[in-house]
Amino acid sequence: MLKTAPKFYEVAKRIVEITEDCIIVAHNSDFDYRILRTEFKRLGFGFKRKTLCTVELSKQLIPDQPSYSLGKLTRSLGIPVSDRHRANGDAMATVKLFKMLLSKDLDKYIIKNSVKKAVTERRLNPNHKAIIEALPPETGVYYIHDESGRIIYIGKSKNIKHRINQHLTETNTKSKKIQLQIASVTYEKTGSELVALLKESEEIKRNKPLFNRALRRNIFTQALYSHTNEDGYVVLKIDKAVGDKKPITTFSNRQSAKSFLFKVVEDYNLCQKLTGLYPSEHACFNYTIKECQGACVNEEPPETYNQRVNQLIEKYSYENKDMLIIDKGRDFDERSVIYIKNGIFKGIGFFDLNYQITNTEVLESIITPMNNNRDTQHIIQSYLRRNKRLKTISL
Repeated sequence: MLKTAPKFYEVAKRIVEITEDCIIVAHNSDFDYRILRTEFKRLGFGFKRKTLCTVELSKQLIPDQPSYSLGKLTRSLGIPVSDRHRANGDAMATVKLFKMLLSKDLDKYIIKNSVKKAVTERRLNPNHKAIIEALPPETGVYYIHDESGRIIYIGKSKNIKHRINQHLTETNTKSKKIQLQIASVTYEKTGSELVALLKESEEIKRNKPLFNRALRRNIFTQALYSHTNEDGYVVLKIDKAVGDKKPITTFSNRQSAKSFLFKVVEDYNLCQKLTGLYPSEHACFNYTIKECQGACVNEEPPETYNQRVNQLIEKYSYENKDMLIIDKGRDFDERSVIYIKNGIFKGIGFFDLNYQITNTEVLESIITPMNNNRDTQHIIQSYLRRNKRLKTISL
């Protein structure tokens, strides 16, 4: 295989070019880096680069694995590998492993330290145009750093390049402050807007960036609740979201909650009076035009009416459910997965093969654990309402 391969001195210049201003990522990077430096030393060239080791990062971010060799680790995580022990096969496997490690690094240890080293060495006076040009027009989460590498703002966007351009050209007070402190921008592609929303929410809470603090109010105020009245009918009601009551679903404002309720009344043929849309002591308006089957005046039996209400509740609430939400991935052949177990949001992950989500042990190893709270519940429920064609799998 090496018989016709070029000599090291023939490719040395290209290696310098493609690694300039880069961090070399490798599985057991000390070994690979030592070989490179030795070969350059023989040519009389002092080759020096920053490195990241996926063995060390894996031990930190995916603990308790039986082995951290590339072959066994990728197998236990369900990462597809072709051409094992060949340069291209091992490199692509390391890329997929590193992507998984980046998504599991919720505290942003990797990018904070990488940015800090790069900025400290180059003493960048940031050029806003250069920052924007280096960003992709894709969906994901972005991190704005100051000169020390500290994250000062976290956001999500369907077009990262466009959003950063807005930050650097807008004239509001927050944008002006960001413009004064920005030294670099890192990003993480998610493909899925839902994954980006969940990562943004989680990582703002963990990292508490300077310019996100004003945004940490609840992102919803209204909720849909249900109870059974004295006649045996399940009644739906919009009310303020409170911590000790379990809602069916939540909303950013009262108007969006009412719009949703009007739509489901039509879709499920429900009574306007029993959903709070037509306050009356007698029949609702729809009953007078023959579009309500008479639950408001006890004509329709509670059993048949409640059956339709419960279908609605089943669709829009994931309480006590074991399910996966499948969405776009970061690449064409990849998908994202949101894992809900017994009605509790467990985390997110990315997969290439169905085997990775049908095998529970592998599924739980590729999932980045996240906190289940009212914000995440609202994000998932509102996204499911807006994206009715989204694929969900019941476990």
